[in-house]
Amino acid sequence: MLGRGIWSSVRQGLSRGLSRKVGAWALGEGRRVDIAGIYPPVTTPFTATAEVDYEKLEENLHKLGTLPFRGFVVQGSNGEFPFLTSSERLEVVSRVRQAMPKDKLLLAGSGCESTQATVEMTVSMAQVGADVAIVVTPCYYRGRMSSAALIHHYTKVADLSPIPVVLYSVPANTGLDLPVDAVVTLSQHPNIVGIKDSGGDVTKMGLLVHKTRRQDFQVLAGSAGFLLASYAVGAVGGVCALANVLGAQVCQLERLCLTGQWEDAQKLQHRLIEPNTAVTRRFGIPGLKKTMDWFGYYGGPCRAPLQELSPTDEEALHMDFSSNGWL
Repeated sequence: MLGRGIWSSVRQGLSRGLSRKVGAWALGEGRRVDIAGIYPPVTTPFTATAEVDYEKLEENLHKLGTLPFRGFVVQGSNGEFPFLTSSERLEVVSRVRQAMPKDKLLLAGSGCESTQATVEMTVSMAQVGADVAIVVTPCYYRGRMSSAALIHHYTKVADLSPIPVVLYSVPANTGLDLPVDAVVTLSQHPNIVGIKDSGGDVTKMGLLVHKTRRQDFQVLAGSAGFLLASYAVGAVGGVCALANVLGAQVCQLERLCLTGQWEDAQKLQHRLIEPNTAVTRRFGIPGLKKTMDWFGYYGGPCRAPLQELSPTDEEALHMDFSSNGWL
């Protein structure tokens, strides 16, 4: 049961949300926020002593803000959110809100393991400037995370969130793939506007688009490696780690897909697959941060227990970019 202090925050957040318009959406008007577009999942820079480097975060945001992104995802998997305290998570979102262009959307990761903590974090994210909450599946007790449990969790969060909610399925990290039947049920909730699906199963993504077609519900691809295929089956955009370093190219791929230039889109997609795999499945966040250093951003170190790349891995990472003409 939510405590009195949490309920107070929830009521305050709901009161503010009822009077606040977010993009094309406003509570009470029967319209939803349009989340279509490309988003880089912003990394969290750290100093050599593993403190959050807010100055470097703002520098990265100013550079990323010049690209035609729809907005930014903060405190997603690439933001190392499991390694941050609650206060750090909120401070990062607050700093990003202040540094980013006002016309772009801020999607903030608010997922926690318990429903109560997720509600509290979601309300807090709204208070520090998030436009949309992106909520990862709770997974520690994944064996008990049935469709019914997940539907109950997300429904409670969406009921109490003052901002729209996006579901987030990332089975590579959680070991839990949000089931189609659960997504279809949740798509009917008036405050759940879409899903970021990082599983890479394009068949499932197409099925989600098909089965939610009567709802105002949008599907975002969770990786640049299958972005073209995702657009082909009806996705509306992507949250792509690769956009932190090849943002212009990922946005170009979006434009080619949206304008039906499929041959050119296919050529560009092919050149992005190896670099994307390198900064996601193969070398993960240490690989992404190293690449950011090469492309004029600040990547820097990760927080332990994530480790720097070995010289051999760094060489292989460089080859994945150079062999495709990006370095």
